Amino acid sequence: MNIGENKIIRQRLVFSGRVQGVGFRYRAKTVADNLGITGWVMNESDGSVVMEAQGTLEQIYRLIQGVNKGHWISVEHVDRTSLPVEEHEYYFDIKGY
Repeated sequence: MNIGENKIIRQRLVFSGRVQGVGFRYRAKTVADNLGITGWVMNESDGSVVMEAQGTLEQIYRLIQGVNKGHWISVEHVDRTSLPVEEHEYYFDIKGY
């Protein structure tokens, strides 16, 4: 095992493609809950979906893979930005409408 492999990180993920109106946010919550990831997901007015996910790098990688396996979902691009860890966050939430 590499040092830092189990380190908790937080990333802002912006998904583009066919990601709205196809159950993306609900799939993201299900996958995040199953992986033990905290954070949130929300639709943006430009048709993208933004997510903040907190867990290990492996968990976040598996989250990205998992959301793209939805029947109607087609992720074309993911922008990733590192953020500071939120110390007192305990669940994954769906924000917005």
